Amino acid sequence: MFSKEEQERYSRQTRLDAFGESAQEKLKSAKVLVIGAGALGCPVLQYLVAAGVGEIGIVDGDKIERSNLHRQVLYTENDLEKGKAETAKHRLEEMNHHVKMEVFPTYLTAENAFEISKNYDIIIDGTDNFPTRYLINDLCVLADKTNVHGSIQQFTGQVAVFNTLLPDGTRSPNYRDLFPVPPNPNEVVSCAEGGVIGALPGIIGSMMAMEAIKVITGIGHTTGGQLFQYNSLNHQTQMLNFTFDEENPLRGNPAKQTALIDYDQFCGIQKKTMMKEITVQELKAMRDAQEDFQLVDVRELFEYQDANLGGDLIPMNELPDRVSDIQRNKKVIVQCKSGGRSANAINFLEQAHGFDNLYNLRGGIIAWIMEIDPKLGH
Repeated sequence: MFSKEEQERYSRQTRLDAFGESAQEKLKSAKVLVIGAGALGCPVLQYLVAAGVGEIGIVDGDKIERSNLHRQVLYTENDLEKGKAETAKHRLEEMNHHVKMEVFPTYLTAENAFEISKNYDIIIDGTDNFPTRYLINDLCVLADKTNVHGSIQQFTGQVAVFNTLLPDGTRSPNYRDLFPVPPNPNEVVSCAEGGVIGALPGIIGSMMAMEAIKVITGIGHTTGGQLFQYNSLNHQTQMLNFTFDEENPLRGNPAKQTALIDYDQFCGIQKKTMMKEITVQELKAMRDAQEDFQLVDVRELFEYQDANLGGDLIPMNELPDRVSDIQRNKKVIVQCKSGGRSANAINFLEQAHGFDNLYNLRGGIIAWIMEIDPKLGH
């Protein structure tokens, strides 16, 4: 049953012949978990909340950064350094108080995935890394949940619905049927490295929300067994059909894989604990002692211009072509904003080019500003 206020709120949806109050009731009864409250998660959450999905969970352990604001439209300049999940919940509650929201201000892992997702029927993947995408896929297959997936890179995006329930009671193909093997981590370009046009995640995220609405209400045709591809520069679209992969480890009787695994290892990502690191205090001491070392900054030019430690600027996307610019006969400190990109750079240089003299600056320039030179951030 709907209150008079709800009837008025959703009237433009319920008057649709193919929708009606019965579909609205399904939305109100639905429980959807959104992994990632960033570029894709923001439009997904806004449209699902506006549409009247009854219960929504938000999973995100990140804090809001200034570089997020051009595409993560739930947040404002007043929200910088606040948690994304909690801030999103506060903003969404102002949009529709009829929706119940639960916040998980953490990252999804193999250890917490089942517990976090246990009360939800549909999981929406708005993440930006392959280990979490495979984790979400395997979670959905093992727990019989639908996986609504989206991804973006620079000017292109993709949308698909994996493992959705079919009329005969079986499930549609899943992410591993389409992508059985993860890409080489050294070939993956993140938004921070390659950039992304801000409006694109709005388009792809809105499509993801629409796919979720169709799954919940049963209207239309979902993209189960299909991958929708969109190029924003020329509006070209393509629908790729795919089917079951008999080598999928989650398939078979018995299946080869019946539990969640170590997804960093599966995707070839080296554990940070195996990497040599130095602290910002150690870097300062090296500078004060005038030690002979090279400092390499793998951020983008605009970040370097905003604040830098005087290192050699070699952005991540230029790294494969500038390996010769990195010294081999002295200690090399690699730094970025917080330590993530620099760790990936070190992984690439060690594995592909045999470097053994690289050290990651723990915490990156953020740690330097917080612990050594607060004035650098102003």
